[in-house]
Amino acid sequence: MYSWESLNPKQDSTIRLVHECARRGFEVAITYTQNLTIRDSVTLSSCRTIQKQEKVSKSMTSFHRSIVFENSMRDLREFDVIFMRDNPPLDPLVLNFLDSIKNETFIMNAVDGLREANNKIYTAAYYDPKKELIPATHVSKNIEYLMRMIKESDNDKMILKPLDGYGGSGVIVIEKTAMHNIKSLLEFYISKTKGESNYVILQDYVEGAEDGDVRVLMLNGKAIGALRRRPAQGDVRSNISAGGTVERYKLTKSDKVLCDEIGQKLVQDGIYYAGLDIIGGKLIEVNVLSPGTITDINRLNNTKIQIKIIDYLEKVIAEKKKKKENFRAEDIYEE
Repeated sequence: MYSWESLNPKQDSTIRLVHECARRGFEVAITYTQNLTIRDSVTLSSCRTIQKQEKVSKSMTSFHRSIVFENSMRDLREFDVIFMRDNPPLDPLVLNFLDSIKNETFIMNAVDGLREANNKIYTAAYYDPKKELIPATHVSKNIEYLMRMIKESDNDKMILKPLDGYGGSGVIVIEKTAMHNIKSLLEFYISKTKGESNYVILQDYVEGAEDGDVRVLMLNGKAIGALRRRPAQGDVRSNISAGGTVERYKLTKSDKVLCDEIGQKLVQDGIYYAGLDIIGGKLIEVNVLSPGTITDINRLNNTKIQIKIIDYLEKVIAEKKKKKENFRAEDIYEE
């Protein structure tokens, strides 16, 4: 995950998942991607294991403050579940470490799913020739091509954003009336970092985007919670981290159709938990690393999304253990 010390316990989603596990009496440890190591063909990580408490505080602030960690190097195969909650972009080498244990430990989301979907190309590459689910989208670092797409677009406005951004970082609206500035803007976004130029996403502006977007949390292909995010005055970004506000939202019929269709692909690709960003019935992004909004959805709907998520993980692990026991029983019977 990201830094435990830096998270805001009043707002953070990850701490609610950790808290729910601790409340159920599970052993919980956190670690960071830079701690991964391999020794004698065993994948390890320097982990901070939470010491069990006699009584787990209901207050996230108190829980965060009272946690006592025990530091040790641990074999990642010891754990039933590894829940990836790091911020994008994801270092692809992290997935190479996890490849070695993916058949023994359940990883949320699956390694191959994270490999495919940890950046915005995943959404952009979704096959939708009639543009019923996803607005026209281009991913490129070719400035001449992007300039041509802007000129040829039927829309006066388009959205430009970095491929690996998150939390609304770098998202802007470009307009044809300012074409004389756009090439310079593209050069700035694509300019080299660490010796390599950066990819950007250029996307048709969806009417209604100025009113914000809808965030839907998906679990095992099904919507389990949603809210509407509205941008701060004078801002196009509706992300809460960018100053946006939230309000209660009930999924429409078309929203449900979109979620069902996208949900099938998510599960097929090993993405069991994700956040969808929807505007005007169109899918804008799929967030698979650390989608937030659990806290706000809980508050707006008097629910506890984290309970559904941990219930799901308990069920997955129970089924996995049952299959293993049945496999062993078959071996004994054959003998």
